[in-house]
Amino acid sequence: MICSYDGTAYFGWQTQPGFSSIQETIERTLAEIVKADSVNIHSSGRTDHGVHARAQVFHCDLVTRMTERSLRMALNANGRLPPDIRITSCREVGPDFHARFSAKRKEYRYYVWNTRLLPPTRRLYNAHIVRPLDLAAMRKAMAYFVGTHDFAAFSANPNRPIESTVRTIYAFEVTKSGSRVCFRVQGNGFLYKMVRSMVGFLLRVGSGLERPEAVLELLEPGHPRTARVPSAPACGLFLWQVWYA
Repeated sequence: MICSYDGTAYFGWQTQPGFSSIQETIERTLAEIVKADSVNIHSSGRTDHGVHARAQVFHCDLVTRMTERSLRMALNANGRLPPDIRITSCREVGPDFHARFSAKRKEYRYYVWNTRLLPPTRRLYNAHIVRPLDLAAMRKAMAYFVGTHDFAAFSANPNRPIESTVRTIYAFEVTKSGSRVCFRVQGNGFLYKMVRSMVGFLLRVGSGLERPEAVLELLEPGHPRTARVPSAPACGLFLWQVWYA
C-alpha cells in the first residue's frame, strides 16, 4: 500500500508506547476492517515527529476476501482512518516483496519559505528562513554530496544498531519559486535525520555562514557530528517517492 499523511499531529511513523503514531493508527484500522486480532505493517522507512509523506510505502500480510479496491476504500471511509492519513494505492504483491529491503531509491523534498512573513497556512509545511539565501552557493555545496560517502557527520543517533553510515546520493538540487525554496534529494537510503541535517548545513551555506567546500571536510570517513550541522525543522520535510525497480 501507498499512503499519504500530514505528520503534524503524530510522533512519527513508528509505533511508540504512549504516543500517537501513523503506523499504530493504520495497524489498528486494518485489524478492525479485516477482523483480525492484530496486523503488523512494515514501511519503506521511518519518518520523524512532524515529518510528512506524499507516498510512504508499506506492506503487510493479510487474509481477507476483500478486493484491493474495496480494502483501500474501506480504509479511507469516513470514521476509519483520520483525515490526515489516506491510502492512495493498494495492490497484492509476491511473498518476496519487502517495503524497506526491496526499495532501490527514495526521494525526499524539503520546503523553505524564504521571506520575512510566513503565511499561517504555510507554517506546518515549510521551514521559515528570513535571511536571503544564496542558491548558487548552495548548489555548489550540494554537488559535493552526490556520490557514495560516509554521512556520519550528517546523521543523528537513532538509538539502535546500524551497519554502516555510508550512503549513495544520486541527485540533489534546489529551486526557488516566489518565496518557496524546494530541495530535492534522491538516494539509495537515508540515515536518521540525514536529510534534515544536509539541508540544515546547506541553509548555513546559503546564509554565508559556511563555505560550500566545507561539505568535503564533513564527508571525510568517520567525521563526527558537530554543532556545525544543525537539523532543519521537521515540518518542511516530505517523503516524496520510493522506487522498487
